[in-house]
Amino acid sequence: MSKAPNRLSLTLGPVLFNWPVVRWVEFYKRIADEAPVDRVCLGEVVCSKRQPFRDDVILETVDRLERGGKEVVYSTLALPTTKREIRAIGEMIEAGYLIEANDIATIQMLNGRPHVIGPFVNIYSEAALAQHLALGAPRVCLPPELPLRSIRLIAAGNDAVEVFAFGRAPLALSARCYHARAHGVSKDACQFVCERDADGMNVSTIDGKPFFAVNGIQTLGHVVTAVTREVADLAEAGVVSLRLSPHSCDMVKVASVFRDLADSQVTSEEANEVLSTLALPGPLSDGYLRGLPGARLLDEVD
Repeated sequence: MSKAPNRLSLTLGPVLFNWPVVRWVEFYKRIADEAPVDRVCLGEVVCSKRQPFRDDVILETVDRLERGGKEVVYSTLALPTTKREIRAIGEMIEAGYLIEANDIATIQMLNGRPHVIGPFVNIYSEAALAQHLALGAPRVCLPPELPLRSIRLIAAGNDAVEVFAFGRAPLALSARCYHARAHGVSKDACQFVCERDADGMNVSTIDGKPFFAVNGIQTLGHVVTAVTREVADLAEAGVVSLRLSPHSCDMVKVASVFRDLADSQVTSEEANEVLSTLALPGPLSDGYLRGLPGARLLDEVD
């Protein structure tokens, strides 16, 4: 007798962009009160220089989210490079917070304590997943570029896999700050120019075609991943959670769409129609999940 598909939970990933503090706080107030998500990841993942601006409001934000019935997870830097950054991660671990590790160094520092794994850690096989589960991670968000056929193999029988389901896909990180360079300033004196682009700075090819998006030291896809047509297949494959990455559009509406999709209350066509009316930073795509280039749009046939 086959096992019934999981009821998919929803995870709101960390805000990857440099939003002004007031906007950041108001965003999470609305998520706490209105968004049908099960857990929320908080924390600076891209650039540690941004984090101090939120230090005075993060505990209040956590309290608001928990009162709204959300599980809160603390996301760590995906590319820690200084002793100060490593020390800050260690302090979060010692404080007893549930940590989302986004690099191998953090996993080593956790030393077997329960934690979750973010999409920045390269887990591409069943063996890699098994190793991370053994190290204390009951839930793992796979990298966004994996096709459905690979997810089926990795997720089978584990009840641990989360899939990146909405947002510009995080693709790469570099020690260089692209945003600073584009504006003619240095990384050390960047003037926080990344705050000018709420969903990342669009990058085009020399012939003017949209290519990527830049967020400080981070490269993301130009298109917006929208895993809408494959939700039932993912649940059947053993996936337990879908990750929604925050953007400046109406994320409460996005969460509601994916909750209805997961509960079979709307069709993928209806979901795509709603999502396409939002102020998204790029067109919708599910190329990676279909085993195609990530920029392949929803309405493009195989």
